[in-house]
Amino acid sequence: MSFAFTDDQLAFQETARRFAREKLAPGYQSRETEGKINRALLREMGELGLIAPELPEGLGGLGASSVTSGLIAEAIGYADINVAYIQILGSLNGKIIATHASKQLASQWLPRLVAGEVIVAIGLTEPRGGSDAANLVLSARRDGDSYILNGEKSSISMADQADAVVLFARTGTVESGARGVSAFLVPMNTPGVSTQRYNDLGSKAIGRSSIFFDNVVVPADNRLADEGAGFVQVMQGFDFSRALIGLQVLGSAQASLDESWAYIQQREAFGSKLSKNQGVTFPLAEAETLVAAGRQLCFHTLALKDADKPHTAEAAMCKWFAPKTAVDVIHQCLLTHGHYGWSLDLPHQQRLRDVMGLEIGDGTAQIMKLVIAREKLRGAANK
Repeated sequence: MSFAFTDDQLAFQETARRFAREKLAPGYQSRETEGKINRALLREMGELGLIAPELPEGLGGLGASSVTSGLIAEAIGYADINVAYIQILGSLNGKIIATHASKQLASQWLPRLVAGEVIVAIGLTEPRGGSDAANLVLSARRDGDSYILNGEKSSISMADQADAVVLFARTGTVESGARGVSAFLVPMNTPGVSTQRYNDLGSKAIGRSSIFFDNVVVPADNRLADEGAGFVQVMQGFDFSRALIGLQVLGSAQASLDESWAYIQQREAFGSKLSKNQGVTFPLAEAETLVAAGRQLCFHTLALKDADKPHTAEAAMCKWFAPKTAVDVIHQCLLTHGHYGWSLDLPHQQRLRDVMGLEIGDGTAQIMKLVIAREKLRGAANK
């Protein structure tokens, strides 16, 4: 499937690039030390239309294409992969809320989400679950016009910075599997909700936490869609976010590549510039090729989505190929900088740690390959 960027899409890309260059890139490493993302930055992103722009205009969005969201994710990821996650999280949860929440609930939260005024986390993973995402035990027991939540979510990104969480809980029996899972929108300031942050290797500006629910009472009106339909909702959303994650991490890899090309034209060894040495330039040339291939795959996937065509296998390809490529490319760029690259003063080490987490989060490479194999075998059986 072919695609070309429109003038409007390129205008969005330029807006995102300018914001990333002027407002995000200078503070990339300091945000790791602070361990959070400044809310003023998020509000500015919202004012520029850089958070979940694909949501309907009536809910605060711009009605933009999925490809447009991809261009934004890549441009923001170039400067700060962590801030790019805000847009991806907004797109994922925004779609779930817009599609499945009541009009009143959607109108209450989505305009503020798009404006960068609130953060909504996604609560799926549990201590015993991980990749077995349907194996949930956190319970939601119906009690009149409310549900009572009890249990723990683990490895939840931005949990301690979020204003609400799209939470997946078991309303059916354990034996009912995915069909017994329901989704709720739960404000994080609800009594009985608490968090405990992890000490992670990377992505410290985002942070991960466990969220504990101790007899948390949530109105039944905060349930998203029908009881027992929650797991289906989130799996549909991940096809979109996986392609966006691919562009997010490839943007970060491209930043290290651009810095490496500039560095080897300045650095001298054995009487000549490093750029004269094919042993230095060839690995970077290979890296450019892999990044370009991953980028094409991600935009192809988003174009399929915009055309309302199946793209589950392609999204899974994005999710395993792009993070692996980004890790390999940034590692090579760090080595290209020699002993300078090993310093914490340069950003390659932080990019490497930040990107590495996305080889795990939102689905490991092994799970993505299972998804691809399942989709291809299903297609072969239907021929």
